[in-house]
Amino acid sequence: MTGSNRTVALLPMKANSQRVKGKNFRDFCGKPLFRWILDALLAVEEIDAVIINTDARHILAENGLVETNRVIIRDRKPELIGDEVSMNLIIADDVASVPADTYLMTHTTNPLLSTGTIRAALERFNAAQGEGTADSLFTVNKIQTRFYRADCSAINHDPDNLIQTQDLEPWFEENSNLYIFTAESFASTKARIGSKPMMHETPGLEASDIDTPQDWDMAVAAAGILHK
Repeated sequence: MTGSNRTVALLPMKANSQRVKGKNFRDFCGKPLFRWILDALLAVEEIDAVIINTDARHILAENGLVETNRVIIRDRKPELIGDEVSMNLIIADDVASVPADTYLMTHTTNPLLSTGTIRAALERFNAAQGEGTADSLFTVNKIQTRFYRADCSAINHDPDNLIQTQDLEPWFEENSNLYIFTAESFASTKARIGSKPMMHETPGLEASDIDTPQDWDMAVAAAGILHK
């Protein structure tokens, strides 16, 4: 597809990682970390292509991944390589090179995000698009607990009038698992979250985002529960 209703997934992938060395290609519960989210994306029939923007084409090849009719590997431009480069600049490069109506963006560090959750988020976004109520979607963790500032002052509750945590106003944490946006929205804001976003809650065990060795260990434990 090259025009109407084309949906493309963006899966950026760099060779080096700061806190967990080589994590994108390290074995995670039986296969390279990147394969988990890639396989989940490819199982969503509504996604026409997965774009991998990378400086590690050779490492992908060593792990058995080459281009297919639905997997497109783009060599990252030298000026976009580095830990300080904004992800929005990498997204902009992909959007400019691969036309689509809807873009879905995720990370290799979200190995437990399921096909079902991706499909449900896409369906909700498409419905909101049809109703004109949202131009983008991002996933969140719903949190209902008592928060304090550094000076021990309460933020979202009254310590002198305790109520059950399930009755507290819920707060929502952006979890970096999944973003969906239109070409028009990105052109307007130059960001993956547009001017009229909606939130999609991620199931707790799927919401792993691996940045540290501890995150890795916790994700392995969650995978043991989800895939036993």
